[in-house]
Amino acid sequence: MHEGLRYERERTLPSGDDVSRAAEVLEGSDPEEILRWAVDAYGEGLTLSVSFGNPEGMVLLDMVSRVTDQVRVFSIDTGFLFDETVRFREEAMARYELPLDVVRTELSVEEQVERYGPQMYTCSPDLCCQVRKVAPQRKHLAKYEAWATGIRRDQTPQRADTPVVGWDEYFGVAKVSPLVGWNSEQIEEYAREHDVPMNPLLGMGYRSIGCEPQTRPVQEGEDARAGRWDGSEKTECGIHVANGKVGRA
Repeated sequence: MHEGLRYERERTLPSGDDVSRAAEVLEGSDPEEILRWAVDAYGEGLTLSVSFGNPEGMVLLDMVSRVTDQVRVFSIDTGFLFDETVRFREEAMARYELPLDVVRTELSVEEQVERYGPQMYTCSPDLCCQVRKVAPQRKHLAKYEAWATGIRRDQTPQRADTPVVGWDEYFGVAKVSPLVGWNSEQIEEYAREHDVPMNPLLGMGYRSIGCEPQTRPVQEGEDARAGRWDGSEKTECGIHVANGKVGRA
């Protein structure tokens, strides 16, 4: 633990200056050390997001389970997930005995179609992501002070400047990204070493798994996220980045 970065849960939460300082001091640190700082700083005010589709979330879930049993996990269920993802979510949480909140929008798919049009049956990308992912997450995170996520800088150009710890203005929480400096080889190595379970679709040609209507397997040589929103210029759902910025519509 870095000197001066320990916070007792009963003490005042980290200020904006504290978060900025932590981002500088923790840069390059081991992900588990970053997680320990976040747990010490925020306690039960920290929550972990896991999609149960991609390796990073599962690796981070495994790491969190080794640091604490108090952090709540949440996962966004858009209503368009692969059946394999939904089944895997239940199987994985039987192994990792952390509390799980499955977060859904208040609109059913049918109500969404009635309101926005029949194109929403196939998950019309930008509006659907806002309605079924971003808005429900914003409502859920209102109960927390910090949010841990498994994104990496090398996944997309828009994520290249993501800090280890930063303040997310849109969601109103500190955003902790312990794996931000890792690459895919490090993720795979950790998963092998700790026997981390993975979504079975990852063995079927999928490398980045989102909603079924907007996800396809990728071909050899393609970028891992090439199978997301195929045929469009969209690369982000808006939870992390929207319109090329760390912000939302």
